Formats: sequence, C-alpha cells, structure tokens
Amino acid sequence: MNNNILRYTLLERVMHWIAAVTYCYVLLTGLAFYSPHLYWIATILGGAPTSRYWHPWIAVIFVAVLVWMLRQWLADMHVTAEDRAWSKAMRHYVENDDQHLPPIDRFNVGQKYFFWAMVFGGAVLLLSGIVLWIPEKLPWSLRDVRYAAVLLHVSSALITVGAFIIHVYMGTAVVRGGFTSIIRGEVSPAWAKTHHRLWYQRVTGK
Repeated sequence: MNNNILRYTLLERVMHWIAAVTYCYVLLTGLAFYSPHLYWIATILGGAPTSRYWHPWIAVIFVAVLVWMLRQWLADMHVTAEDRAWSKAMRHYVENDDQHLPPIDRFNVGQKYFFWAMVFGGAVLLLSGIVLWIPEKLPWSLRDVRYAAVLLHVSSALITVGAFIIHVYMGTAVVRGGFTSIIRGEVSPAWAKTHHRLWYQRVTGK
C-alpha cells in the first residue's frame, strides 16, 4: 500500500520544469551575448540570429510561468515566525541534521527567499529586457534609460544565476529526496515529517 504524501501536483511539476528549462535557455543565450568568450554558446543553440530571436520570447514564457507560480504559491511564500526561528538554526540544515531544526511548513525560508529572488529578478529582467528588445523605439534623448536597462538587466541576471545555482545544489546534493519529489510528486511520511513537520501535520491531521 502506497502511504506516500502528495507534495506537488502534476501541474505544479510541469510548470516547475517549464520554468527551469526556459530559464536555462534564456541564461545560456544571455551569456552568449554577454561576453565574446561565451559566444560559442549561441553557435551551439542554433546561431546568433536564432538565439537573438528566441531569447526574449522564451523569457516571456519564463515570466508567465513565474506569474502562475506567484498566484499558486503566494499563500505558502510568506515568511513566518517559524521561518525566522528556522533561519537562526540553519546551521543544522547545512549539516543535514534536520531533526534539530524547528518545524516548518510546506517550504523552508531558503526556498521562499529563492522564490522571491526569482519573482523580483524576473520582473526587473522583463522590464529592462523590453527596453533592450526594441531599442529603435526609444529616442536617443532617452539614452540614459538604455544604459540603466543594461545595468539592471545584467545585475538582475547575476542575482538570479546565484540563486539558481544555490537552489539546484540544495535540492540535489544537500536534501535527499528533494529532487525526486519534484519529479514524482510524492514524498514519504518520514521525509515530510523530518523536513516539513508543520506541513506534514496539516496535510495528515496527525
């Protein structure tokens, strides 16, 4: 008998992986245009014209998925008193000693910070990217807007890259079972109780 607990619905998993794939594509094509030393990435992805064309459109899909996630998970992403207590004991999380951590709900505070970094970073990338997407629409009298857009676009990209790397590392190398949960959608009761005790108690009533 399967006693596993549903952690992510099929739709949540599909949207997560669409976000992951589109972000990686936008990141790689963006890196290709960021530095001449990385221009070879554009060649692998179909050439410069292809990468230049699809970069903004795939970015729009990524942001659209972020908007969906915001609506879907907003209630779960508020930082609570339990999260603040968990933050003070984060050393145990890094050491993979979760039984000494305060109980938390569906997402830990690190996941919440990552979520908000991507939401706000994605918003800045979208707004600054629109300016860079259609530069011919802006008169040269607004050249300061162009320069600001470049600075904001690169800065936001670097922030999201750092957050993304940490997210992938924590989800695959640090927390065993975290990566498989976003593939299969289910976790064992023991895993849920160990890593997200408040969520476990809420969904099981135990």
